[in-house]
Amino acid sequence: MRIAIDTGGTFTDFVFAQGSELRILKIPSMPRNPAETVSAGLEKILADGAGLSRYAGGLDLVCGTTVGTNALLERRGGRVALVTTAGFEDVLEIGRQARPRLYDLFVERTEPLVPASRRFGLRERIDDQGRALLRPTLAELSRVARMVRSSGANAVAVCLLFSFANPEHERLIARALRPSGVAVSVSHEILPEFREFERTATTVVNAYLTPVMSLYLAEIGRRASTAQRKTYATPALQPSRVRIMQSNGGVISAGVAAREPVRTILSGPAGGVLGAQYTAGLSGFTRIITFDMGGTSTDVALVDGAPRTSKESSVAGIPVAVPVLDIHTEGAGGGSIARFDRAGALRVGPESAGADPGPICYGRGERPTVTDAQVVLGRIPPGGFLGGEFRLDAGRARSAMERTLTAARSPIRTVEAFAQGIVDVANSTMEKAIRVISVERGYDPRDYTLVAFGGAGGLHACELASALGIRSALLPKFPGALSALGILRADVVKELSQTVRLAGGSTGQTKKALARAFAALERAGLADMQREGFSRRAVTRARFLDCRYVGQGFEVAVGAEGDYAASFHAAHHRLYGYADSTRPVEVVNVRERFTGMTPKVDLPRHRLSGARADAARIALPGHKVFLAGRTVSGALYDRGRLRPGNRFAGPAIVIEYGATTFLPPGWSAYVDAVENILLKAVRR
Repeated sequence: MRIAIDTGGTFTDFVFAQGSELRILKIPSMPRNPAETVSAGLEKILADGAGLSRYAGGLDLVCGTTVGTNALLERRGGRVALVTTAGFEDVLEIGRQARPRLYDLFVERTEPLVPASRRFGLRERIDDQGRALLRPTLAELSRVARMVRSSGANAVAVCLLFSFANPEHERLIARALRPSGVAVSVSHEILPEFREFERTATTVVNAYLTPVMSLYLAEIGRRASTAQRKTYATPALQPSRVRIMQSNGGVISAGVAAREPVRTILSGPAGGVLGAQYTAGLSGFTRIITFDMGGTSTDVALVDGAPRTSKESSVAGIPVAVPVLDIHTEGAGGGSIARFDRAGALRVGPESAGADPGPICYGRGERPTVTDAQVVLGRIPPGGFLGGEFRLDAGRARSAMERTLTAARSPIRTVEAFAQGIVDVANSTMEKAIRVISVERGYDPRDYTLVAFGGAGGLHACELASALGIRSALLPKFPGALSALGILRADVVKELSQTVRLAGGSTGQTKKALARAFAALERAGLADMQREGFSRRAVTRARFLDCRYVGQGFEVAVGAEGDYAASFHAAHHRLYGYADSTRPVEVVNVRERFTGMTPKVDLPRHRLSGARADAARIALPGHKVFLAGRTVSGALYDRGRLRPGNRFAGPAIVIEYGATTFLPPGWSAYVDAVENILLKAVRR
């Protein structure tokens, strides 16, 4: 039985196949113990399905997790020691010349994850060609190992100068450290690429997350087996298999994720991009902007045929140079807290009420959030979420927001105007995020379809699309759990890279050097995929090169097939508006992506119905929606009763398990054959 799990800040989503039917479950997250949330969901799924089918073949769990991200944000990872080449102990602190905010005289840099007292220099040296200039002696290796043990560290990052060209010395010090029982992260295994600061920072992040992720994954495996035994009392059970979503859009085994947790820091959002690409493709859309608004944050990405990847990301101000899907995140979600600053201006986020205490209308929160604003505006009916299991207290939200207005002495006169202001500020923040990944990178958002999902995405989709000039938006099936659906459909992926620094264009000598480099990557990658359970024949491969003009400081990734220099010139012109075919091209890194296909559960297609959407209307006498300073009567629809072919117009609200959609006046909705809802601005 395959179950996908997406652990969010407010809700944890489960998507699983019951026969040929996909089903979803949402339960409130437990941020202090995410494994407990997973356990509760698994027990509920297995108990509900016990009468329908009995599984003795084990559970196949695929998890998207925020454990690594939260550990970085909250600084509650391991106690890390750093071993580097003597003289380079402060590379983490020196960093780059770039300042976080150019004109801020009081800017404070992010504190390094490893303090100076736990940074140790090893007397060794390798040059940029990989030649050993100074080999570490046994006495020197023992000295550094003793210092690491005495530091009390439970994880060690090893990053020596030019180890990407020759990892021999890193292997020696790792061998000396591992008998002490600490988790050792070695840079030539994590990121064998040049740029000392980024390589060191990434290796340190990996070491920092290893203790936290190892405990979490071990607990997930234990709780999955326990839930399985409790439901199916049979000795013939197979052990559960756990895989983890990576930031690059593929999954890996829990064992690899425990050793290389840095690859999971954007785990959940990556699943959302895959889910949006899949569902939009079923409706015929390949050029999309994904808009994932959950309870804590909003994640946006641009997909033009295929998701784009980047290796220039940062989390909590720390660079992480492993491949990630190109996703932009803003601290604007349904739980984002609204407040007035000292000048009386209304601010929303990035602080979130999360799952505990949650928005005011959930019954425990005290500070107004975007969700509370939507409840006051009537766009979330009082019946609440999760099919009525999670009811909302609209009166409590209104009273608390009235008190906030009074205390702030704001010129805003009514609670409805306050709520509208909260929604407008949140929309502005999310509009800016979409402009970052589209307009600021040379893409016109009007050429794309906005795919809105997450529990709150449908509430803001039409207003955001209008602000950006986008005339259509797509609300996928299962919008509240689309990230989990993407995780369920993800393939096993392993990406390997190596710095080579080859200049001179497509000469015979360069081609031979590239062939040798790719052959080494292929041996390692196929061995990794075999450990994941895939034969050589079952693995597809894709090769890439990071290229630049000789003398440039940054690279552009292009496919390795054919004339890579011509591909680079074209890509450079597309990105920067110019290219110079007379300048020599340098290949900096080689990359190879190995993919093993996993079983897929597809959304079915249905025949279009000629029935009217009125059959799906919900009677809620007296319910009003506040819009643009006035109240309007809006139709309420139960999405579970809408049929393919149904059409209706705004103002309307669509209610379903796990999500709510608001359709303002001037927008129409159409349910297509895969039960996605296409939202369109009515031309005037």
